[in-house]
Amino acid sequence: MINHDDESKDVSEKTSVVTSDTFKGRIQAADGAPPVIVVLIGPPGYVGKQYPISSNDIVIGRSVETQVYIDDKSLSRSHAKFAIVGSEVSIIDLGSTNKTIVNGSALAPLAPCKLRNNDQIKTGNVIFKFLEKGNIEALTNQTMYEKANRDALTGAHSKGSLLEKGPEAIKRSEILNEALSIIVFDIDHFKKINDTYGHPAGDFVLKELASVVVSKLIRSNDYFARYGGEEFVLILSGGTAKMAGEIAERIRQTMENHPFIYEGKKIPVTISLGVVTKSTNDTDWSELFDRADKAMYASKQGGRNRVTIA
Repeated sequence: MINHDDESKDVSEKTSVVTSDTFKGRIQAADGAPPVIVVLIGPPGYVGKQYPISSNDIVIGRSVETQVYIDDKSLSRSHAKFAIVGSEVSIIDLGSTNKTIVNGSALAPLAPCKLRNNDQIKTGNVIFKFLEKGNIEALTNQTMYEKANRDALTGAHSKGSLLEKGPEAIKRSEILNEALSIIVFDIDHFKKINDTYGHPAGDFVLKELASVVVSKLIRSNDYFARYGGEEFVLILSGGTAKMAGEIAERIRQTMENHPFIYEGKKIPVTISLGVVTKSTNDTDWSELFDRADKAMYASKQGGRNRVTIA
């Protein structure tokens, strides 16, 4: 015979509801989040990435001019677009070569299909999941994606993320006929900082440097990454040679004059920088980066704490 009072007692002892300000904050943030699509299957570097559907005529395609740009040949240049009417989101195939498929059903061109939470959208070989407005999964997914693509110590983009972004920036520059510059820089005598002040102090310098660069020295659309160790990379989309040289010199001066103070001790910090601007003949990211990297090493060989323009 089962004693239901004892069973209820066991359940009550094992189960509790805990409210927390952090959880409430996440719920509130999710409430204001727009609908999104998340890449489930796609090219390396895109899986897990999500795109907000915050306005009409957001287009999926392999043209860099689309709002949901996916570098995959199975997509048409302008493959499909979203339409928002009130709280409803629809997707419309734009006469794509490989069709737009929602939950296994191919859409007729230019015929809107209303989307529901967790619907799967297949465009060519790329598969997305649709999450409706206010879905906390979108907030969680974005946090995880950012964490996976950020350097844990400095918060800058990771090397892996940079290796995906670089070729994309080159392609965008070519198609839009837009200037593109790269700045590579490295902390001078970083080993000496670690040996003199300790590795925690070295970590502090890396974090502080990244914080100063992001908060004071670059634009919101500039791409800042930690390449490894004490080396950092800055991609300036729309950055002319003159602009890149000025930004590099400003970063150099700022780091030389910034008070890096750890446990009451001021740590002298300087950096060496290399700058390169894409020419019409530059089509390969690795070659362009290599030129900037060599320019940075020329700064080191020339006495450090200086800018070299390739």
